Amino acid sequence: MFGSQFYHQSLRRYVIMFGNMFNDIVIRRYDTANNNISAVAVPLAYGPKEKFLIRTTQDPDLTQPVAIQLPRMAFEMTTLNYDGQRRLVGSNRNVKVTTTDEDKLDYNYMPVPYDLQFNLYAYVRNADDGAQILEQIVPYFGPEWTNSVHVVPKTSITIDVPTILNTVSIEDTYEGDFNTRRALIYTFDFTVKAYFYGPTRRQGVIKRTQIDFGIVTGNNYNKITLEDIARTGRSSRIVITPGLLANGSPTTNSAASISYNQIEATDDYGFCANTFFYTDGKKYNPVTGSDQ
Repeated sequence: MFGSQFYHQSLRRYVIMFGNMFNDIVIRRYDTANNNISAVAVPLAYGPKEKFLIRTTQDPDLTQPVAIQLPRMAFEMTTLNYDGQRRLVGSNRNVKVTTTDEDKLDYNYMPVPYDLQFNLYAYVRNADDGAQILEQIVPYFGPEWTNSVHVVPKTSITIDVPTILNTVSIEDTYEGDFNTRRALIYTFDFTVKAYFYGPTRRQGVIKRTQIDFGIVTGNNYNKITLEDIARTGRSSRIVITPGLLANGSPTTNSAASISYNQIEATDDYGFCANTFFYTDGKKYNPVTGSDQ
């Protein structure tokens, strides 16, 4: 129904991009004299909130080392929503000359925009750990942070993807009485402004364009019909080709240019436009490639 199979791994790239923004958070420990005594790298994993809440119950008394149990961070993608306000003209294309054949082009039509909703969770044992994580995240979002993502490698499409911090909420999760502290959970709600591209297609490079003009006259009260157009021959023609001198310099003089068949799409060429006039009444036949 939709043509051949394709997969740009776009969603995977967006997930990796999001996780990479938060994979270097560090918690520092201080003694009573405010001297730094240790630093703990906060582990980050992909997974739902409930999964990590269950993990905290594996050590009910929180007697394991902090680096093993808490703090830790997790993130998950929750929803994808179409964003029509960012929709571009669908007929436009991103084009790249192929590396194996410079007479061929790979291209993608304009992408469709989607908002990806992500939640980032920070699980900490005490308020100071949560404050350290919070202050290492929120200053970079005002309210957005932009990353460059290589979304379609085949056509070298790289786009800037904003990530917007919407809200931050804090939850005190515990079991038993109110004196038994389980964990503080900071939830950061983000929106990633993503794009998804369709399949990569291939076509030949156009090196010559031809436009024929005819002066059509009508026979029925000066009304021009399709039959009138069909019987009218050419009166003028415009031919446009790339222009390149033998030394590699661009030119607009077709007489001085090398053959357009020898000019590659990656050359620094100019454009040669030539106009021809006819009175023979012939018409160009695109099937045979000749005037008849």
